[in-house]
Amino acid sequence: MHFSRFSLGGAIALALFATASPASATEEDFNIWTGQFIVVDLNEEGDWFVRGEAQERFTDDADRLGQLLLRSLVGYRINDRVSIGGGYAYILTDPVGPVEVNEHRFYQELNVRLVETSGGLTIDSRTRLEQRTFEEGDQTAWRFRNFVQLRASITQNNKVIAYTEPFIELNETEFQRGGLSVWRNFVGVSFPLAEGIEVVPGYLNQYVIRDGEDRIDHIANVNLFLNF
Repeated sequence: MHFSRFSLGGAIALALFATASPASATEEDFNIWTGQFIVVDLNEEGDWFVRGEAQERFTDDADRLGQLLLRSLVGYRINDRVSIGGGYAYILTDPVGPVEVNEHRFYQELNVRLVETSGGLTIDSRTRLEQRTFEEGDQTAWRFRNFVQLRASITQNNKVIAYTEPFIELNETEFQRGGLSVWRNFVGVSFPLAEGIEVVPGYLNQYVIRDGEDRIDHIANVNLFLNF
C-alpha cells in the first residue's frame, strides 16, 4: 500500500499519541510555554558541540511565570546518527500556594537517529538520565526520560513534528514519589526563518501523576531553534 509523506507521518504521530495517553485526569490547566534553543559546533569537524536553552513556562491559565528553566550541555557526535553529552540545568519552580523550589540538575544523554528516509522523514530518540538536587532538601532524586520525535515533510519548507516523552522517577525523595510521574505529547509544525533557524509552534499535552488528583496541562508551546 502506498502512503504519502504526510499520511505516513500522520499515522506515526497518531500511533504515538494513542499509545502514550494515560487515563483521564481530574484537574486541568492552560499554560503557555516558550523556549529558545541554540547549538554551536566547537570545531571544524563538527564532532564537539555545545547546546544552550532557556524555557519560560506560564502556568495557572498562563497568568504567571510558574517555572523558569536554564539548561546547558557539552556533546560529542560519534557519527552522523549518534551523539552523547552531559550538562547542567537550573530550574526555578514557583507554584501557587507552596513555596518556590530551586533545583540544580545534572544529566547525561544519548541521542540516536532511528529512521531517516529519502523523503525527509526522521525518527529520533533521546535517552536522558537526571540527578536532581534541591536547595530546599538534601537528597538526590534520579529520573529517567526517553524522548522519541518524528519529523515528516508536509510542504517543501515545512514539517509536521510530533513527540512523546515519559518521565520515570527511579527513587523516592521528598521531591519525587517514584515511578511514572509525567508524560508529554506534542504535535506542531516547523517554519524556517533562515538557514539553521526555525520556529516550531504547536500543542503540548502534559499529564502529571500525583498522590492526590492527577493533572492535565494544555500547553500552547512555541520554540525557537538555532543551529550554527
